[in-house]
Amino acid sequence: MKKVILITGAARGIGRGMVEELSKNREYIIIANYNKSEEEAIKLKKRIGENIEIYKADVTNKIEIEDMINYIIDKYGKIDVLINNAGISQIKMFNDITEQDWNNMITTNLTSAFFTTKAVISNMIHNKNGCIINISSIWGMVGGSCEVHYSAAKAGLIGMSKALAKELGPSNIRVNIVAPGDIDTDMNKELSVESIQEIKEGTPLRRIGKPIDIARCVKWLIEDEFTTGQVVSPNGGWVI
Repeated sequence: MKKVILITGAARGIGRGMVEELSKNREYIIIANYNKSEEEAIKLKKRIGENIEIYKADVTNKIEIEDMINYIIDKYGKIDVLINNAGISQIKMFNDITEQDWNNMITTNLTSAFFTTKAVISNMIHNKNGCIINISSIWGMVGGSCEVHYSAAKAGLIGMSKALAKELGPSNIRVNIVAPGDIDTDMNKELSVESIQEIKEGTPLRRIGKPIDIARCVKWLIEDEFTTGQVVSPNGGWVI
């Protein structure tokens, strides 16, 4: 039976890279969630073909999330893998972060993962099988200057994942975290050429990561059966 995989925020960046890599396995059915990036999602669907389905839902909206999960379970009977990837970033000095900035960051990067996980967990527990992968960030591990609210949200995702791994392990549900370093996506478009060069020089592998680097790590965590509660950080050795 094919494995059903839901990826949130899947139309661009790391999410798109995961869809492209995982869809190579014809034993996977990929549901690629998107919200605002409809054009990119449609192009992705056309390019990849039959083993991918796209679904529009705002991951900050509990009702839309529940509707999406119910649709998938009604159609396929299960969700084997949930990848909470949807997120936003913002570079701001701490004193300039508004209450709205804070709430948007926490809601999009942390609360959304709570909503989606809450919605799928009954099905996984019933099936005594499941894999949840939460996409955090290196800044959730070590903290990033001028990204306090982003770092807080991503650190919260790590704490949530570790606690869930302990709680859900007896039901044969694995929960892991992937915490990427700097990756070449639109999320880092605010960085200057000089900043990118500094990151490269400070990274032992002397390069910025690519979405495929994260996708391959996620692929391993899906296939592995004895890893849970772990933070895996593909960052080129930037943090060791």
